[in-house]
Amino acid sequence: MNPITEVAPDVYDLTLETSPARYRAFLFDRGTPTLVDCGLERTADTLLDRLETLGTVPERLVVTHADHDHIGGYDALVERYDLETYVPAESALDVSVPPTGRYGHEDAVGPFTAVHVPGHTDDNYALVDETRGLAVMGDAVIGADWRGLPAGYFVLVEGIYSDDLRAAERNLERLVEYEFDVGLVYHGSSVTEDADEKLRAFVDFPNKPSSWPADVE
Repeated sequence: MNPITEVAPDVYDLTLETSPARYRAFLFDRGTPTLVDCGLERTADTLLDRLETLGTVPERLVVTHADHDHIGGYDALVERYDLETYVPAESALDVSVPPTGRYGHEDAVGPFTAVHVPGHTDDNYALVDETRGLAVMGDAVIGADWRGLPAGYFVLVEGIYSDDLRAAERNLERLVEYEFDVGLVYHGSSVTEDADEKLRAFVDFPNKPSSWPADVE
């Protein structure tokens, strides 16, 4: 498996570890070079090696949520590079250098619109760039092949790893308002064609009620 894959023009999937699970970061090497998430603490050196292989010096780090496999490399990246760093307003952090900024629902973060999709965690966000037709899904969804289904589709993160699985499903409705052909995920295979249409088909399931129970926010 190639640890560095160009999944869209100037967008790189940086695989940091494949066992016991696959951990990733994504690099957007256009305009201001931007990393989205930074893997585990133990994979920080691997991430630095991937960036050196590409010959890219990142200038910005955006974190989708503060799970250990998304923010673990934060301190190592900040120590190596003079990064602007942006994290969700809801995230609780234990890092050496405070972030440059906090963002919330529908805020602009570089080229992205931040979409708050709580459920997996309270601070979980997707980042959408409609101009380029792509979205980083955070852990709002994962690749279906992670759960033994055909690649090229989305499923929800496992309930055992989610704070509130019903809220996670309900809040996916926020993402169907956006258009993107490519949906990048951290677990399983990314969806590289018709990602928004496939997400809508998943969200608008047959016999879906017109409203959710009151206890689902």
